[in-house]
Amino acid sequence: MSSETRELLWTPPPGRVADSNMGRYQRWLADTHGVTTTDYQSLWRWSTENTDQFWGTIWQYFRVESLDGPPAEVLASHSMPGARWFPGTRVNWAQNLLRRFQSEATAIVALDERGTRSHTSGVELTQQVANLAAHLRAMGVRPGDRVAAVLPNTAPAIVSILACASVGAVWSCCAPDFGLKGLVDRFRQIEPALLIGVDGYRFNGKTNHRLDLIAELRAQLPTVQHTILVRNLDPEVPAPEGYHDYDDLIRGEATASYEPVPFDHPLWILYSSGTTGLPKGIVHSHGGILLESLKANALHYDLDDSDRVFIAASTAWVVWNMLVDAMVTGATVITYDGSFTAQGPGTLFGICGEHGVTRFGTGAAYLSMCEKSGVKPGADYDLSGLRSIMSTGSPLPDTTWRWVYDAVNADVHLGSDSGGTDVATAFVGANPLQPVYRGEIQGPCLGVAVQSWDPDGRPVVDEVGEMVITAPMPSMPIYFWNDPDGLRYHDAYFGTFPGVWRHGDWISFTPHGTCRIHGRSDATINRGGVRMGSADIYQAVESLPEITTALVIGAELPDGRYHMPLFVVLEPGIDLDDALTEKIRTTIRTAVSPRHVPDEILAVPAVPVTRTGKRLEIPIKKLIQGAAPEAALNRATVAEAATLDWFIDYAHNFNQAARSR
Repeated sequence: MSSETRELLWTPPPGRVADSNMGRYQRWLADTHGVTTTDYQSLWRWSTENTDQFWGTIWQYFRVESLDGPPAEVLASHSMPGARWFPGTRVNWAQNLLRRFQSEATAIVALDERGTRSHTSGVELTQQVANLAAHLRAMGVRPGDRVAAVLPNTAPAIVSILACASVGAVWSCCAPDFGLKGLVDRFRQIEPALLIGVDGYRFNGKTNHRLDLIAELRAQLPTVQHTILVRNLDPEVPAPEGYHDYDDLIRGEATASYEPVPFDHPLWILYSSGTTGLPKGIVHSHGGILLESLKANALHYDLDDSDRVFIAASTAWVVWNMLVDAMVTGATVITYDGSFTAQGPGTLFGICGEHGVTRFGTGAAYLSMCEKSGVKPGADYDLSGLRSIMSTGSPLPDTTWRWVYDAVNADVHLGSDSGGTDVATAFVGANPLQPVYRGEIQGPCLGVAVQSWDPDGRPVVDEVGEMVITAPMPSMPIYFWNDPDGLRYHDAYFGTFPGVWRHGDWISFTPHGTCRIHGRSDATINRGGVRMGSADIYQAVESLPEITTALVIGAELPDGRYHMPLFVVLEPGIDLDDALTEKIRTTIRTAVSPRHVPDEILAVPAVPVTRTGKRLEIPIKKLIQGAAPEAALNRATVAEAATLDWFIDYAHNFNQAARSR
């Protein structure tokens, strides 16, 4: 991409750069360690060429609280997998988050789609966490015990995760819209000692009761000794017999107590999507998440105790964990339990305006939906205080980058972050020192030695290659649950390039150091030897006003043929006639590649996605390649399982026709 074709969208004012946390950190590095960096690129290079020193300065700069004093060693082993961070040190993630909440200032604003709101001060939050943690200890919960939770994005979820971490127990949470099988598939693996459940939730005007589900789940988890019930629907209705009432447990005057645990002590268990089998339990550590959250939230997102952070996310998505992590800076966080479109497409922007949000995080799909709906949030709400927007979950279309600056706020720092559940952060994303160009992620994050590699393991620029990480990060998983020999962990990330993390995304870097994500590399469209990321095709097709969303598959067939169908969801009132079909083909031919015009284009009622919004490219590809539905799919992981039925029928008919040839 030449500099002549780049569209500059935003430039940080010089004063904002100098006053940013990252700018202050740069000056501190120079004054304290003699490390002089002139811009973001030089700072990033230093951080990746001096891994030990960089992460040591993060500990020092942010004055991590630890009973053991300054660490004697940062990185005992650089090997991947197997890196050992800060051996001999003990920390507690919850203690380091809550130390900034010792006043009456608001810590949490909790909202739901009916307009109900509550405020929790820093003093109240710290006391509630201390009370709940004391009760957990009284119930026999000990460091290393697992706590399974079925909770929506509410204040009790934040109190519960902090209390769990205070004790040194291991947190694991699913959203209450999961079915029983999805919950059992995850929680039975980890053998929890405690279950925290919710009586129900409201979504899009509908009340969803969950007491029966919690009872069924408890019956299938024989290791659970106690169950706590959060009464979300009606706080006046007492908890049924056999349940501890959450509201009772957060009352009292317990003294805050934080279990000092080794740096690599497990903090929480997150799960892979599990679209084709049991979800993998991904385990992160207290210390790794603490250091990563300090770096990301304070330096990259430029947060402090004056900020209000609203990230619209289900508790099943790692981005919810990142919302809680924002509290490490003292920022107020806003939880939201409800439909993102409860009051129309602009619902989330309405929350930003009403509650003075300074940082808003959401999925790229939501921003694109707002763009297609024609809403103009900047005209409808007071978004003058909105300083930054984080888009994540999938690549942000080029047109949506421009829409944010035209329709939301011309002076907002828009970042498109790409990382994942695997590291609970971003590999590449936003920084406060550089300008924003349409369609370009600003660059690698500090401490992340990320490159684009060709199939022979050579770094490439201006070419699409595999995203790889060549040096360890503290927030990489410490292990997978029930993987004693580490084989599944090794195969997931290190099976392609020994000693180098292969993430499974296509990425390209520009000569300027910015980058683009082109989709999952294991869902590559490889036609005639020319590889193309599915995201490039989605960007072209979904720019058409007639198309709501799309799914493209490139399937190698047993008989040696290659089949590439494109499935599109049409806007209401639109038909997939010959003219629109040709328009789609022409768009792909001119905007993407003549080689990647699909073999057929079909209108579908919906595109199946995981509960975190990822399109089910691989499972649908396996169906087309002839796999049985029960082998290719795990319905419990799909947001709306009924959306799979159309594709199962399509694959069945396609394969029958292929066999009859």
